[in-house]
Amino acid sequence: MPFLSLKFNLQKRVKLAQGLWMLYWLAVIVGIILFSLGIFFKIELRKRSEIMDNNESHLVPNLLILVGMLSCGLNAFGGKLCHDSLDPQKFSKMKPMLRPYMLLCCGFNALLLLLVLLSFLMQFAVYLTLAEGLKNAIRFYKDTDTPGRCFMKRTLDMTQIEFRCCGNNNFRDWFEVQWISNRYLDMSNDVVKDRVLSNVEGKYLMDSVPFSCCNPGSPRPCIQHHLTNNSAHYDYDHRTEELNIWNRGCRQAVFSYYSGIMNSIGALLIFTIAGDVAGLKYLSTALETMADPENPECESEGWLLEKGFKETLADLLSKVKTFGRANQVEEGGASPDADAT
Repeated sequence: MPFLSLKFNLQKRVKLAQGLWMLYWLAVIVGIILFSLGIFFKIELRKRSEIMDNNESHLVPNLLILVGMLSCGLNAFGGKLCHDSLDPQKFSKMKPMLRPYMLLCCGFNALLLLLVLLSFLMQFAVYLTLAEGLKNAIRFYKDTDTPGRCFMKRTLDMTQIEFRCCGNNNFRDWFEVQWISNRYLDMSNDVVKDRVLSNVEGKYLMDSVPFSCCNPGSPRPCIQHHLTNNSAHYDYDHRTEELNIWNRGCRQAVFSYYSGIMNSIGALLIFTIAGDVAGLKYLSTALETMADPENPECESEGWLLEKGFKETLADLLSKVKTFGRANQVEEGGASPDADAT
């Protein structure tokens, strides 16, 4: 007995074909969006590769571009199949292509599921890459005259301004590194000299942050130097007053941005894995089982599987076993020849 069989008349077949046609062309539009989103995501990763130590993975955007192109091609062909299915002459020409096409669609849906999993799992890799990359970016902020790091300062400043963040975890990360180059330090000044000599590693550390950490929405002019020194500023207490710099760390801010993109990708891919293959199977079987193909008014039966679910599964397992035994026999037959040589 067929699995999930349904009765169809002419009106139901026409509605099914029209509905599938619309669904396939909607999937083509989604494919274009996926392709565009893949290019956008790749550009965004490239744009901030410096703060990710150039270790960012482009697996997801590359797969997304591939899936977008495949989706457009497969679904456009599926739309043509549905459009031509109600014409007996055109359907007879298209019929040999149905089975390979549906197998191809099943493989494509498996690729979509893999990409959905990657969209969520790769977020952990992005988080770890950002944590290490931002840590190194802050450390190399001052190296504007070092080859390979010339634009690190600009990249990090633009990141803090764009994402309204400061430091890796928070603004205190800047207190732990020397972010002003020795080129701009007056070593003849006793204050500067004492600060450098008082540090074990000979670094010029201070409780200050770069200008890009300033919050322009604060009513008070930005206090970016001597943040923990209450006496250095009038009517100021760093423990109670809300500082006029960004409190959120850039790791959290940038990760939220990338995870938002990847979650959107996952949701869009889940929407793409629609029941178009099942609908096409119903339509093709409903057209094949028409008692009189020349009479479009006659009723027919459509199904998802020709046999029951258990019978289909048993047949599939038996085919796999037969294929495995055939391989063993071929290997056994080949071994005497190998010994003879």
